[in-house]
Amino acid sequence: MDITIHASVLPHDDPDASMAFYRDALGFEVRSDVGTGKMRWITVGPPGQPSTSLLLAPPAADPGVTEEERRTVAEMMAKGTYGWILLAAQDLDGTFAKVRATDAEVVQEPTDQPYGIRDCAFRDPAGNLVRIQQLP
Repeated sequence: MDITIHASVLPHDDPDASMAFYRDALGFEVRSDVGTGKMRWITVGPPGQPSTSLLLAPPAADPGVTEEERRTVAEMMAKGTYGWILLAAQDLDGTFAKVRATDAEVVQEPTDQPYGIRDCAFRDPAGNLVRIQQLP
């Protein structure tokens, strides 16, 4: 089989703030922006990797989601426990400095983990955890 990752999804509750974070703080390209208001689906991705994307989507737009489920999702997003993504960079310290300079919420400064990974972490405007690992 020849299966690749085409897109992954993270929720947003403020499309403009989320788009600005992924575009300005992480340097991703905006590939599409569909919808209006908070009901917008924004596709972003790293430059030079046109076949890999991240879809920033309204978290409970599915008509099958109940009001109770919508409240649960909103509560989890507010706590930062709903969505997360793991990224990688050649220069972790330089990447950390650039993202931090945008006033992104720092969760963890670059740290050597006991399991052999060096990484850092931020929260995007929707509360999603964004971890960035140092590439070997």
